[in-house]
Amino acid sequence: MTTSSEPEAAEEYPRPGGGRAPGTRPLRGLTLAVVAAAVWAIDLKTKMLAVDHLEWQPPLRVLDGLVYLQLVRNPGAAFGMATGMTWLLTLIAAGVVVAIVRVSGRLHSRGWAVALGLVLGGALGNLTDRVFRYPGIFRGWVVDMVSVFAPDGRVWPVFNAADSAICTGGVLLVLLALIGIELDGTRGRKRRPEPGQDSEAGE
Repeated sequence: MTTSSEPEAAEEYPRPGGGRAPGTRPLRGLTLAVVAAAVWAIDLKTKMLAVDHLEWQPPLRVLDGLVYLQLVRNPGAAFGMATGMTWLLTLIAAGVVVAIVRVSGRLHSRGWAVALGLVLGGALGNLTDRVFRYPGIFRGWVVDMVSVFAPDGRVWPVFNAADSAICTGGVLLVLLALIGIELDGTRGRKRRPEPGQDSEAGE
């Protein structure tokens, strides 16, 4: 009887490092990959449609003026910053991709997987433009096509699907951090004590 209860007691407490059962890791990694791939595909498709249908056209007013669709090629970052440092923005985007791929091996949280997948897919989308679009490799201009409330980015800078995914993922990461959910799925500073710690503290 003693031997049959030991595995259950061992599973009640977090594994070393705060992780959960090993079987959840591939699932979370798959979630990250699927979200990133979906964002990347949507971003590439919408940019192709924008180039095909919006180039040399006046802004297209939709949703009663809430949104304007127009093609803008952006050599810099969001809000028109760093327009002369396209190569640096390319390196930063590549660094973000590498960092997320490395962190993915420690994922046990579905929320973190979705958030990082959004950021990864967005980074890959804009990085693809930086590498392959005019005026050259690592210096390409990002295709933007959505302007809200007014054309030409007069109210808010023109953006694309990748930008939206990065911002959404970033907000989700902040929320996860605020409520204390960590990469391994545990809640910060609320883990159960390791077996034997209570008795040692009592002594």
